[in-house]
Formats: sequence, C-alpha cells, structure tokens
Amino acid sequence: MGNATEWFDYGVYAATATYLTDAFFPGDLGTLGTMLGFAVSFLLRPLGGMVWGPMGDRIGRKAVLAITILLMAASTGAIGILPTHATAGVLAPILLIGLRVVQGFSTGGEYGGAATYLAECATDRKRGFLGSFLEFGTLAGFVGGSSVVLACQLALGSDAMHDWGWRIPFLLAVPLGLIGWYLREKLDESPVFTEVAEAETKTPPTGLRELFTNYRREILTLAGLVVALNVVNYTLLTYQPTYLQKTIGLGESSTTAMMLIGQLVMMVTLPFFGRLSDRVGRRPMWLVSLVGLAVLAVPMYWLMGQGTGWAITGFIVLGLLYVPQLSTISSTFPAIFPTHVRYAGFALGYNVSTAAFGGTAPLINEAVIEKTGWTLFPAMYMVAASLIGLVAWNFLRETAGTSLRGTEVPEAESEPVLAGGRLPA
Repeated sequence: MGNATEWFDYGVYAATATYLTDAFFPGDLGTLGTMLGFAVSFLLRPLGGMVWGPMGDRIGRKAVLAITILLMAASTGAIGILPTHATAGVLAPILLIGLRVVQGFSTGGEYGGAATYLAECATDRKRGFLGSFLEFGTLAGFVGGSSVVLACQLALGSDAMHDWGWRIPFLLAVPLGLIGWYLREKLDESPVFTEVAEAETKTPPTGLRELFTNYRREILTLAGLVVALNVVNYTLLTYQPTYLQKTIGLGESSTTAMMLIGQLVMMVTLPFFGRLSDRVGRRPMWLVSLVGLAVLAVPMYWLMGQGTGWAITGFIVLGLLYVPQLSTISSTFPAIFPTHVRYAGFALGYNVSTAAFGGTAPLINEAVIEKTGWTLFPAMYMVAASLIGLVAWNFLRETAGTSLRGTEVPEAESEPVLAGGRLPA
C-alpha cells in the first residue's frame, strides 16, 4: 500500500503529461519542459539515497519509510493546488519543478527501504514470490494513477481536464499517503536488522565510506542492472503515453486505456514470475528478460505504429519481457549487499543509476525524436540499456534460497535448480 502510494504520483504525472504541458509549459518546447519536470526529480534521488540509506542502516528501516511517504504525499498533493503559467507566469513551472525535487528526495529513500524491508522479512525460500508484491504495489500505483485520470477524462471531458480536472488525481495522493503512513507505523522492525543491531559482537562500520571501500563491485553490479531496468521502465511506463499520442496519433482516452490494459497484464503475472525465480534462480530470469528485450524491442515498437490493436500487442509483449526483471527487484538487489550496508548500498547504487539513465529516459527520447524524427529511437535506447545490463549480469551472484542474515555478502553455495525445481536444503 505504501509503495503504491509513492508510485501513484508517477502514474498520474505520466497520464496527465499533456495537461501539465498546457498548464505549466506553453509554447513550442512545452513537452520537453514537462519531461524535464519528470527528469529533475531524479536528480535529487541520489542525495536522498545518501541521506536516507545510511540513516536506515543506523536507526532502522521502519522509521525512514514512515517519513518518506509523508514527504511524497504532501508534495504530490501540493501540485494539485499550484497556480498555472497563465496566472503566475514563470513562477508556476518553477514551483512545479521544486515539488518534483522534494518528491525525488523522498523517493531516494523510499524504494530501497521498502525493498530492503520486504526482503529481510520474507523467508529465504519465498523471497522472490513475496518480494514480487512490492512491484505489484508499484504497478498498482501506476494503474491507480492511470485509472483515476481515465475516469476523470470520461466524466469531465477534454476541456474541463485541461482547465482544472487534471488537479484531482494529484489531490487524491494526500489521503492515500496518510493511509500508507498509518500502515507503516504499525509495522514491526525488520528481524534481520534487529538481529544485527542487537548482536553482542561488534557490528562492522556502516555508512558511505564503508560502502565505497569494501563494496565497489556490488555497487557497480547493481548500477549496471538498474540502467537496463529503468531505461525500459521509464520508457515503457512513463514516456509511452506521450509517445503514443504525439508520434502515433492515438487519442487521449485510447492511450490511457491501452496503458491500463498493459499494466494490468503485468500486475497479474508478477507473482508468478516471482515464484518462478524461487525455483530457477534470479540470474536466469534476468538473462531471459535482457536478451528478450534486446532482440524484440525494435520489432515491437515498429508494430505499435501499425494501429491501436497492434500498439496494445506490442506493449504487452514488451511488458511481459520486462516482468522477469520487475518481479525480482526486491529479491535480487537487497541480496547483493550484507545487512549493515544493505539499505545504503541499495539506495545509493539504485538512485544514482536511476537519476542518470532512468528518470532522464523520457526527456532523452522526446529530445531525439523532436530533433531527428526517428520514432524508433526509444526502442534502440532500450536495446543499448539491455546490453549494459547483460555486462552487469555477468557479475551478479546467485542468491535464491540463501540467507540475508549477518554481515557477509550473501551468496548461494550451489546452483538453485535441481530435479523437480527444488532448492537445496
């Protein structure tokens, strides 16, 4: 619920991009301004990771998660009451970007913390299955945002949406955030963190210095995988509405409905892929996804240009190829690091790579298409990112079924695939 609330904003921002352009960035380069508003929030995510990550390793996962969700809900709700460019001039886009910065800072601690907490609470043999529900929450946020926007479009019409209706989805983030905060306040602390914090033996040092001194391989492996993960994610789930409307010419409601169908298909399949990763391992799941996206991204984007039905087909194919990555994030990434630097390592490595490659993906895609007219560029960008991911994959240790307890880097002692699909005892 908390993760869905955090990502509700991203779904709403993507689905209302054309309205935000009219409200805050009128002019020939308006769409680029809206994509910049999306990308700029990611610039603060590494700073958020540097602040929230070490704090989560020192004082616990629960406290940090409660703070970040309040920050996100407040800043998202505030977007819904901003003055537009017509009434406040240049101040309007400045305020919008300022609130996006706050969102980025809070998200810098949110995602790594949520994944770390869930991975540490799940049993070793079901970490993939249980961890997949974090991404179920992520897509629920996207789907919830798209659904609310679609409902408003159908109920209010295009003119009202451009005038004031776009504000409604942002305002709904406030009560959602309060519900998520209440639920997180009722959680117990992660047992893995508590065990290390209360151990009689001296705990290894935490913080950024320890991370950069002893865990550079782990940071770089995570960062490389995140390049592939997030270029695909923010191209496919965030930039896609703008791409379909501007490049292919789909209508507003048709685009929102298509995104909704694709995301629902991905949600339904997430737990199944998560459970599969517990049986066959994380590395095979990532390998199939990365190779599949590298091979099929260009053909599927070409297919999207052939009409609405083909656009839905192409989107679903790429979404299903992406799900093996998405479903195993919270079982793969936290297991890269030992307990005492897990929150900081995840938050920093994930957010630096996301800021550089993920959050900028919509802006880069739009800028290249505007400059060159090459409508298949988003597909080629996904191919390049997948190839980077394949390089990082070679350094990924298999951790399916292994314990996350203690202060040593987790690593499975043997291959997880045995006859009948059972893990070793």
